[in-house]
Amino acid sequence: MTPSELKERVTQIGNWYFSRSSMKFFGDTMSNYGVRSKPVKINGVDCWELYRKKSVRGGLSGSAYFNCETFERVHKLA
Repeated sequence: MTPSELKERVTQIGNWYFSRSSMKFFGDTMSNYGVRSKPVKINGVDCWELYRKKSVRGGLSGSAYFNCETFERVHKLA
């Protein structure tokens, strides 16, 4: 899975994570993203981990997780 493939799948389900306005607001670009080569388990669900290579505006540097089957965003439970 590449960042571009993940973006396409996530956008198809109507998620705004990769919208132009959202990325522009945080000063982010697609070249700043990477996807881990193997899915990780988050809350018992296999997920693709989308990570930022460098921090963006507001200090955002954490990963985002997307379900491998539905491509819905999954949030880590504390």
